Amino acid sequence: MGAVSWVISRLVVLVFGMLQPAYASCKAVKGWMMYWSVSAFFLTAETFTGIFISWFPFCYEIKMAFVVWFLSPYTKGASLLYRTFLHPASSYQVKEIDSYIVQAKDWSYETVLSFGKRGLNVAATAAVQAARWGTCGPLGPQGWPFDRIHTSQNKSPS
Repeated sequence: MGAVSWVISRLVVLVFGMLQPAYASCKAVKGWMMYWSVSAFFLTAETFTGIFISWFPFCYEIKMAFVVWFLSPYTKGASLLYRTFLHPASSYQVKEIDSYIVQAKDWSYETVLSFGKRGLNVAATAAVQAARWGTCGPLGPQGWPFDRIHTSQNKSPS
């Protein structure tokens, strides 16, 4: 269950924390917005491909050099990548991407509500059971098991 939760968590963070803001930034790109758009795309691609290319010699050094290249104001790598790849790909499908974002937001809202309702139902059921157990105990009217401990066992030798 932990691995599945990690994958889902990572996917939600990447899509809603990186890709969606990057896409929104692509619509109003000025200067640093190109960098953030390329950076978000790179982080997402690196997350999904990292497991397959991490065995490649000098993989991490190449990643670092790539980041320095697209960050540098001298090479203007982010601007080049944005104008060559991201802008044409995103401007071509703006309405479709916007539609997917709206659908994802609606689905995530409904999912959160559903889990919230389930959580409240579980909590209410637990509260009712706890209240019922508090009056009679889980074993019925005889009470809790520790109520039947003999007092002679608790006396210390004098």
